[in-house]
Amino acid sequence: MTKQGAGPGPRPLVGILLFDDVEVLDFAGPYEVCSGTRAPSGRPYVDVVTVGSRKEVRCRGGLRVHPDHVIEDCPTLDALIVPGGPGADERSPLQDELILPFLRERAGSTAVVASVCTGAFLLGRAGLLDGRRATTHSAALEALSREFPTIHVVTAKVVDEGSILTAAGVSSGIDLGLHLFERWFGPDARARAAQGLDGPWR
Repeated sequence: MTKQGAGPGPRPLVGILLFDDVEVLDFAGPYEVCSGTRAPSGRPYVDVVTVGSRKEVRCRGGLRVHPDHVIEDCPTLDALIVPGGPGADERSPLQDELILPFLRERAGSTAVVASVCTGAFLLGRAGLLDGRRATTHSAALEALSREFPTIHVVTAKVVDEGSILTAAGVSSGIDLGLHLFERWFGPDARARAAQGLDGPWR
């Protein structure tokens, strides 16, 4: 996907998974990077959509979101970002029946599958992190190691294992978005995205 998106051709499509009790900043951070960054031509680098476990998702804190798609009609994606939050932390029937099968299926056809914060637990339960390095929120690193002894759990902002990436806690979704922009489009695109955030990101 490198160097695509900013020219006249098709833009990469990034999907962000949403479910009840998802952490808002986990998905809002990468959404902002993907939706708010423009190339020098004024054209977006990527297109981004939200993909919900149902038509209305109630996030942690009560925010209600109407995703662009539900899992059953999710389009073909170039990247899928999986946030965390209380809805990801503990295994649930929703995960077993809907979310984990979706992740397993999409991992075979999507160039990048990435998690933010405790979204790593969803990737782990889907079997996508076996034998890989991975990270999550600093307060959940030990829990990730206990649940998934085959994962090499590390402390890092972003761990890039090629087709699978994991990012640390909450605001690290912004770091993930910036990392992907640099990987796909180069350092100038990352710098443009970071400048737009007007924060400590470089």
